[in-house]
Formats: sequence, C-alpha cells, structure tokens
Amino acid sequence: MSDLFKISAMTRLRNYFLTGFIVCAPLAITAYIAWSFIGWVDSWVKPYIPATYNPDNYLSVRVPGFGLIVALVLITLIGFLTANIIGRSIISIGERVLDRMPLVRGIYRALKQIFETVLSNKNEMFRTVGLVEYPRKGVWSLVFVAGEKRTEINEKLDEDDEDPLMAVFMPCTPNPTTGFLMYVRKSEIVVLDMSIEDGAKLIVSAGLVAPEIKSKIKSGKIAPAIETIGNPTIAEAGQPARSKRTASSRPNR
Repeated sequence: MSDLFKISAMTRLRNYFLTGFIVCAPLAITAYIAWSFIGWVDSWVKPYIPATYNPDNYLSVRVPGFGLIVALVLITLIGFLTANIIGRSIISIGERVLDRMPLVRGIYRALKQIFETVLSNKNEMFRTVGLVEYPRKGVWSLVFVAGEKRTEINEKLDEDDEDPLMAVFMPCTPNPTTGFLMYVRKSEIVVLDMSIEDGAKLIVSAGLVAPEIKSKIKSGKIAPAIETIGNPTIAEAGQPARSKRTASSRPNR
C-alpha cells in the first residue's frame, strides 16, 4: 500500500512539474527574447545619445528600453519627414548614390522590396494556407499561397487561363523562413481554412500544435473556403484528383 502511495505521489509531482513547465517555458522564452532585443537596441542607440539627455548619467540604475524608445521616435520622425516633398527629395538623392555602388545597390534594392511588400502592400502578402502533392502523389505538403499576380513565369508557362499558375511557398520545418518557391496550377491546390499564423505554428511545432478544425465536414469531404485569390477560385476550378479505388479494383485480402 505504501509503495502504491509513493508511486501515485511521484506521478502527481511529475504531472505538476510538467504543467508548470508548460506554463513557465513560453513566458520565460518570450521574456528572454524581448529583453535581449531591448538590450540589443539600447547598445546601438545609447552611445549616440548626448550625455545631457541620457538618464543613465543621472540615475543610480540603468534604465532599460530608453534606447528603444529613442529609436522608435526617430524612425517615426524619419517617416514623417519622408512623407513631404523635401524628405522624398533627400531619399531620392540617397538612393541615386546607392545605385552607383555595385555591391550595395543590390542588397539595398532587395531589402527595400522585401520590406515594402511585407509592410506596405498588404494585398500581395501570403493570403491562404493550402496543400499540394509534393514530393510525390499521395504525400501532401503545407504551402502558403501568394496573391495572384501576372509575371513573366505565367506568360511563358501558362497555357490555360482558367487554371493559371499560382506562386506558393513551401516552408521547411521547424524554420518557416526557409523553403521552396513553386508555381502550381490553381486546381492542384487544396485550400485550408486555417490562418497563416496557425499554419506557421503547425510548421514550427513539426505538426504537434495543430489548429482546431473550422470547416464543416459533409459527406466525408472538407469544403474548401477561399475568397481572396483572384479569377476562378480554387473551389470552382476543382480540387486535385485523389486516388479513388472502387471495390472491384481493391486487391482481395
């Protein structure tokens, strides 16, 4: 009886520890990342703050985050100045100078295009999570579907305007920032109801953190829901053909 009580007590303690770990670990990691980011920004900005305006020179303790506040104010001020004619002229002159630098201009153009796409052009970001059969039939990979946009690739390869090629990004697990860019026929993409955030969580967790099912299952099929991809929707164009085996085609066991 005492042995059973000891085992039960140890099991409860283990469960309590695991529950506490699940609660504390995300909070600790989030706090560590936030604190590290604040310290990194402070280390860059504070050395350029005049000693008169630096609170560290007046207080006995270091004030974390003051450099981050100064950086946010400066970035907002630069954005305000850029919005007028004088600011745009200064930016234009600076970009012309960068265009004369062979190595720097390529890096600057690429970074500028990425930030403009992510922060400004919301309608051109990834809109939908989908599935494509990759790397072979019967094996499905999670992809992020980009907005439909005509490019030289579409002009060269498109033969059917009713079923155009769509740009999809297939991220790698557990790092969703790396992956493969593929062009797939719209009819070959199975659209999911999960959000981009839920899809990223699924990839980062290697399938352990799956979002709740939002679609209503009817007749054994999940109805695809998509409103944002242009031209005929994936639902109208049809889903990729799955292997349908009849009773006569199945091997006898």
